[in-house]
Amino acid sequence: MDSFAFIIHPLNPRRDIQRKYPLLGRIASDWMIYHLSPLWPPVFLSEVEGVTSAATGKAIKGYLLACPLSPQHFLGLPEKKVYTKIIETGRLAERLGASILGLGAFTSVVGDAGVTVAETLDIPVTTGDAYTVAVAVEAIWEAARQMEIPLESACAAIVGATGSIGRVCAEMLACAATPPAELVLFARRRPALEALQAHLQARCPGVNVTISTDLAELRRAHLVLTVTSAIDAVVDPACLQAGAVVCDVARPRDVAASLAGKRPDVLVIDGGMVDTPGGPAVDFHFNFGLPPRQAFACMAETMALALEGRFADYTIGKNFDLAHVNEIRQIASKHGFRLSGFRSFERPVTAEQIEQVRRAAHRQ
Repeated sequence: MDSFAFIIHPLNPRRDIQRKYPLLGRIASDWMIYHLSPLWPPVFLSEVEGVTSAATGKAIKGYLLACPLSPQHFLGLPEKKVYTKIIETGRLAERLGASILGLGAFTSVVGDAGVTVAETLDIPVTTGDAYTVAVAVEAIWEAARQMEIPLESACAAIVGATGSIGRVCAEMLACAATPPAELVLFARRRPALEALQAHLQARCPGVNVTISTDLAELRRAHLVLTVTSAIDAVVDPACLQAGAVVCDVARPRDVAASLAGKRPDVLVIDGGMVDTPGGPAVDFHFNFGLPPRQAFACMAETMALALEGRFADYTIGKNFDLAHVNEIRQIASKHGFRLSGFRSFERPVTAEQIEQVRRAAHRQ
């Protein structure tokens, strides 16, 4: 049976370690967790069962593995040490017999975004970024529909637009059959923003693309897609207009959980979640904060490639394009992956809650 492996890592170290080692997560100090976790070997979390193609009936199994580094480690340790730990985790996938390896969260963005890892390992590698783009844009479109925000008159914004995911999200929105009335790109470096703006205007003639390094300008956006690799929240609740939709694809989150209480007139949805084909038989045997049978899009890309039998490096590096996104979207759709119902800070979003946000926005 073909199989996949997928690497995750602790985003909130105490909470996430406690999911695997309850006692250790309760008694270890933050200092101990930070300084000792890089010395910990890669961790086998669980075996994934029941993933089955809706098109072919092919079933695969999978392995969830943990690289014992936090976001602070990925950004603070020497790059060589980080690569070594990711590769050690990849070697575990090889020993388990995985046919393809997916890189999750910071393991997919560090350094050259999977290129070095792929060149070192003997099994193919993907970051899952291409399907993450496809699902994020589909989610923001669906949220706009449910919030009754017409795309043709909307201002859409992308925070982290010059990153590998943000850049392709921008192109997908700009080149859509119905692009937003205005697309505002946010990032820290203006030269990179100007280059992306010029590319989009050449690639999608007539699209209205503006740029900014000041997140205070988010207040004019009806739709916000945020995809940075920041450790801390970057979206200020005060900078959002009433009735706005924010799709947070980043992990760690770009939007603080406190926003929900401060701004009941704003809809915040978690980006990049899909339903896995196989029905009730699908079991991840590990709680990573999602409902049963639901997976992050980056993980789903790895599973879809295994179902398709595409055992070659797929989305690695920082220069994948829209054609790549469209291909993996078709592959995933063929095998039965679908956009999940909305969630916000790991809780389901109901139609009643969306209506409450609309009513709160109209009162402003």
